[in-house]
Amino acid sequence: MAKINKLLQGFDSFRKQYAESNVNLMAKLAQAGHNPEIMMIACSDARVDPALLFQCDPGELFILRNVANLVPPYECDHRHHGTSAALEFGICYLKVKHLVILAHSQCGGIQAHLTETKLVQNDFLGDWLSLLHDSEKSHHPDVCAKNALLFSYQNCLTFPWIQTALNQGVLKIHLWFFDILQASLKSYDFDLGWVDPTFE
Repeated sequence: MAKINKLLQGFDSFRKQYAESNVNLMAKLAQAGHNPEIMMIACSDARVDPALLFQCDPGELFILRNVANLVPPYECDHRHHGTSAALEFGICYLKVKHLVILAHSQCGGIQAHLTETKLVQNDFLGDWLSLLHDSEKSHHPDVCAKNALLFSYQNCLTFPWIQTALNQGVLKIHLWFFDILQASLKSYDFDLGWVDPTFE
């Protein structure tokens, strides 16, 4: 029960900072709606909270989190596509200017991909992780996580409205890797490889 109490205490602090202060950011967001310029696809891992990592206020990030921060290919059918629906909302309706795909070290989803035969419960997880290529299973987990970023980037290009936004110069895609142990961030440059991210 103590952990739940911590959540409630945290919410109390949130109200004091964002709703009961002179700024009252939540009232402004309620009236004006949200208009974030950045969409972030991140892993569901409890250690990788984008708003906390990048010290963002409410309304600044449109965040999608899933296991291993994967982007599936464009498949326009009648199945349920939560990740694709969130991408469509962010790109086409919110018209975000930046799409950041954030991977991280020690990813449990990647570990599950590498040891799929050991999964205790596998109703959905194996099928989701099958998006990754089997050839990556020979790599170190962090190498596999970085390769998965490039895989997700290529899948982004299969979405016609993402490709259009990129061609029109109204959208940029960023591939970032967060190292939990080092608390460091790297960005992928298609000419230079993994580099320190630069301010724009």
